[in-house]
Amino acid sequence: MEGKKTREEVEKSGMIDTWMKKHRMIYTGATKHPFILSIRDGTVDLEAFKTWLGQDYIFVRAFAPFVASVLIKAWKESDDCSDMEVILSGMASLNDEIAWFKSEATMWGVQLSEVVPQKANQDYCRFLESLMSPDVEYTVAITTFWAIEAVYQASFALCLEDGSKTPAALRETCRRWGNDGFGQYCNSLQKIANRRLGKTPDDVLTKAEVTLLRVLEHEVEFWNMSHGAA
Repeated sequence: MEGKKTREEVEKSGMIDTWMKKHRMIYTGATKHPFILSIRDGTVDLEAFKTWLGQDYIFVRAFAPFVASVLIKAWKESDDCSDMEVILSGMASLNDEIAWFKSEATMWGVQLSEVVPQKANQDYCRFLESLMSPDVEYTVAITTFWAIEAVYQASFALCLEDGSKTPAALRETCRRWGNDGFGQYCNSLQKIANRRLGKTPDDVLTKAEVTLLRVLEHEVEFWNMSHGAA
C-alpha cells in the first residue's frame, strides 16, 4: 500500500515535476550550462557559438526522423487523438528550423557542408536512432521528445530574462527557443508525457526515467562540446 500511495501522490503534481526535483542537479547542469550562461552574460566566445551552430544543424537533421517516429508511435499507441496534432506541429516547425540554421550559417560564415559531427553529437544522434525502434514504448519516446525541447526552451529563455547581457547578434537565436509560444508548446508535450506516465506500468516508468537522465547527460555533453570543455 505504501508504494501505491506514493504513486498516487506523485500523479497529483505529475511525474515530470517529481523527476525534475529528484534530478535537479543534472537538470540545472543542462539548462544553466556555462555555455548558456556565457551567452546570457555577454561573454560568449563567438567561435564557440559557431561550433554550436554547425553541430546543432547536424543534430536537427537527425532529430527530425526521431520526431517522425514519435508521431507514428502516437498514431499506434496514444489514447488521445490530440497528441498527434501537438507532435505534428513540432514536426512542421523543423522545416523552418533547418532553413533558419542554413541562413544563420551563411551570416556567420559557417560552411555546413564541411561541418564534421563531433563525438558528443554522434553519440546523441545514435541515442535518438535507438529510440526510433518499434520496441521503444510511446511513453518513453514522448518523454524524451519533451525533455529535448524543454532543455532548449529553459536554456534560451534564461538569455532573454531582464538584466541579461545577451549580444544583439544572438538574441534572435535565443528568441527562437526561449519565446513564450515555444514554452507553451513544451507545456503541451509535458502534459502528454505526464498523462502517459501516470498510467504506465512500473517497468516502463523506470525506462522513461532512465531515458530522461540520458537526454540530460547528452545535453550537457553537447553544451560541453560547443563550449570547448572536456
